[in-house]
Amino acid sequence: MSAVDIAVRTYKKLEPEDFRVLHTIEVEMSRHRYVPEDVIVRESKLPEKEVKYRLSRLDEFKLLYRWVGTYTGYSLNMAGYDCLAINVLVKKGILEAFGKPLGVGKEADVYDALTPSGERVAVKMHRLGRTSFRQTRRVRGYIAYRRHISWLYQSRLAAEREFEALNIVFRFGVAVPKPISQNRHVVVMGMIEGDELSRFPELQDPENILDEIIQNVRKCYREAKVIHADLSEYNVIVKPDWHILIIDWPQYVTLNHPNADYYLRRDVWNILRFFHRKFKIEKNVDDIIKFVKSA
Repeated sequence: MSAVDIAVRTYKKLEPEDFRVLHTIEVEMSRHRYVPEDVIVRESKLPEKEVKYRLSRLDEFKLLYRWVGTYTGYSLNMAGYDCLAINVLVKKGILEAFGKPLGVGKEADVYDALTPSGERVAVKMHRLGRTSFRQTRRVRGYIAYRRHISWLYQSRLAAEREFEALNIVFRFGVAVPKPISQNRHVVVMGMIEGDELSRFPELQDPENILDEIIQNVRKCYREAKVIHADLSEYNVIVKPDWHILIIDWPQYVTLNHPNADYYLRRDVWNILRFFHRKFKIEKNVDDIIKFVKSA
């Protein structure tokens, strides 16, 4: 059972005191790998007997890691972190119910969900702890210079950056999911229907889809002043109407980034290479970059 499944199944069983203990552990994890029980008692301002009861419940619900050594300590696992984020999004009137998974990857889980008004949305839960710490540091520039950073906090930073990027580019009409809300490591966005470009053995009009991708890269560059910086066939969604969505934005950079030209060229090269390999479409990288930058 996935962390999301555990969180969704458990969420309605949790009481305010459970969330208080979870939140206390979350805050104290910036100072402790495993938060001592006496610290949880002190910082939660709950009676010791109550804290012990809540910790036992949360451990039974599989929302915590429990460590016993020179002291007994606790840390959140992903399911516990999910519960904290879900609780805020439910209280804000953003989420009502979860549906089926839309995609499970190395760095995120994406689920179908409903708002209280019945609107279908996509809920993306960042999971950076699934990749090695060294690999994450290498590819995630926004954490490269932080010496000590937990998997939970890495995931939160990724969600914050993705939501920030979506808000920037959506305003300029770039083909991305509509940003709705964000809390901790979770981003709620407009529904994502379709499949990754990489999974299509054939396309109705591959040249038209390539042109649409390039037009969106240009709109990002010329109007929104940003570069995706991780664009490939794996984060372009082809919708049922054969239009596209560009997803996965945590690594975006602005045009004043020192490596902006490198990232733009890499994005364009990745897409052109895929269309050449799969559909034998020939485009010159320099010509496309010139078009992207042109007034």
